[in-house]
Amino acid sequence: MKIRIKGNSLRIRVSKSEVEKLASIGYLEEQTCFVDNALIYALQVKPNGDELSADFINGKITMYVPDALVKDWPVNDITGFNAKMPTSTPGSLILLLEKDFICLDTTAEDQSDNYQNPKSC
Repeated sequence: MKIRIKGNSLRIRVSKSEVEKLASIGYLEEQTCFVDNALIYALQVKPNGDELSADFINGKITMYVPDALVKDWPVNDITGFNAKMPTSTPGSLILLLEKDFICLDTTAEDQSDNYQNPKSC
C-alpha cells in the first residue's frame, strides 16, 4: 500500500493482493516508523457507505471505503475511486483510492504484485 499526500489530497494505491485482502477481510494497515513515533495509514471497508471518507486520529490516517465499491473490485476493470470530502475549514479533501500499476519506466521497486499497466498494451 502506497500513500501520497499533497496539499489537500490523499491518494492510496494498492497492489493485487491488497485489493483482494481489502475485499475479503475489510482492513489494511501500513506504517512508516520514525525514531520516536510512527505514521500509520489504513483502509477500512465501511458497510453501507456511499463514498470514500477519511479521518486522522492519534497519528493514524484511515480511509473508509464503501463495501459496495470493493466487493467486486478484485475481478473488475475499475481503476479506482475518488471523492471530495468537506473539511472543517473552507474547501475539501480530495480522496483517491487506486489500483497500483506497473511503471512504464525503469524502477528498482518490486512491482510483481502490481496490475498490468493499460498503457503498455
